[in-house]
Amino acid sequence: MPTEVRSLNEECGVFGVWGSPDAAQLTYFGLHALQHRGQEGAGITANDHGKLQTERGLGLLADVFRDPRRLARLTGQAAVGHVRYATAGNHGLENIQPLGFNFSDSQFALAHNGNLTNAVTLRRRLEQHGAIFHASSDSEILMHLIRRSPATTLTEQVKDALRQVHGGFAYLLLTNDCLIAALDPNGLRPLVVGQLPTGGYVVCSETCALDTIGATFVQDVQPGELLTIDDHGLTIDHYTTDTQLAICSMEFIYFARPDSDIHGVNVHSARKRMGAQLAVEQPVDADIVVGVPNSSLSAATGYAEASGLPYEMGLIKNQYSSRTFIQPTQALREQGVRMKLSAVKGVVAGKRVVLIDDSIVRGTTSRRIVKLLKDAGAKSVHLRIASPPLRYPCFYGIDIQSTNELIAAQQTIREMCQTFGADSLGFLSEQGVVDAVGLSTTEPYGGLCMAYFNGDYPTALYDYQAEYDAEIAQLQANHEGVIK
Repeated sequence: MPTEVRSLNEECGVFGVWGSPDAAQLTYFGLHALQHRGQEGAGITANDHGKLQTERGLGLLADVFRDPRRLARLTGQAAVGHVRYATAGNHGLENIQPLGFNFSDSQFALAHNGNLTNAVTLRRRLEQHGAIFHASSDSEILMHLIRRSPATTLTEQVKDALRQVHGGFAYLLLTNDCLIAALDPNGLRPLVVGQLPTGGYVVCSETCALDTIGATFVQDVQPGELLTIDDHGLTIDHYTTDTQLAICSMEFIYFARPDSDIHGVNVHSARKRMGAQLAVEQPVDADIVVGVPNSSLSAATGYAEASGLPYEMGLIKNQYSSRTFIQPTQALREQGVRMKLSAVKGVVAGKRVVLIDDSIVRGTTSRRIVKLLKDAGAKSVHLRIASPPLRYPCFYGIDIQSTNELIAAQQTIREMCQTFGADSLGFLSEQGVVDAVGLSTTEPYGGLCMAYFNGDYPTALYDYQAEYDAEIAQLQANHEGVIK
């Protein structure tokens, strides 16, 4: 069971367009803006007068479509695309999306961002009733549920299927005559709608992709919504009204691009406010503030402004290196840290440095960066994290499904400080994150999912519950005071 469950996890970016003669090209540009959400595979499916054609492959988007003929083959006025991040051992081409389905009466292409918490149970039940799966990801499950629904219309079949899947999900489904989008009842994964100057519609993971192609923002897709886009325009429906906004807080802290807006909140501005609040909660008597590039720079500027300390570029990132957090293996993550950062000796030598990072997951990066700065002559390094200690797994689409991967679940703050070789270590409070994001809602935790920090999950864990309970019990027995 544990191996099967872990193989289902992914964090991805989706993009779909309806009503443009350059649909595939727009999808390519949109996916390029979303490349940070997945770097191990990419694909695009185009709808040309009701006929679907797909090009997909392993690697970065530019690698997959290095041959311009691949994109040129994708003609038509509608398309859907996907960039994928997968866990180790789950890299086959069969898992690269969009997933294509050819039936006697129709064609479908499915793109999915997120993770289902009841995928194992659903897959087992479907297989017992004769379903044949071609991929090991959980994305294929929805299509089986749609086709097995007794409902008489596609819209009702999709609603029926969506009511059976649980967890975090943003789906795009391209058919012969429409584009369908759906978001989970908690809105855990971001999804937005935009409109092209020519009148066509776009649905994608982040607003930065809308900006890239010149589309105008229309709205965030709301929890439990089902959108249908066709030649008649945009139709907004619901498959459930049992909803509670709980946007993944890591979208604001780390994943989303800083120029994106999520539910009306600019990501850079939220991160800057996190840094400012961190300066209030965790002050340091120091000389300079240094941010870990690139996702921590917003928080670092906020910390510097609030503390009155000068912000300095004490670390340089190799812009051609990939994000270490979403590398699939520990060995690759460690190698990635060594390759991607260098300390600026002329800036940090002899200085007391406040080092700002957005989060600590496994701790690999923190150890390496503290050492980089001290080797470059920093007098002291005070590590400040613009989020709370990440102690609990995520089951909704981020590659953290075991407390064994989380250093904050294994060690106290004092122990972590010693492990990293830092002179001090401090984290932002949960309320600090909630206040910094500042969503206009009365939902719990200000409309954020804070389960990674406090274990209060917005949904039932289903297939993961037993293993999670066992892990937490073991940690409580061995590390009293770390996991509550």
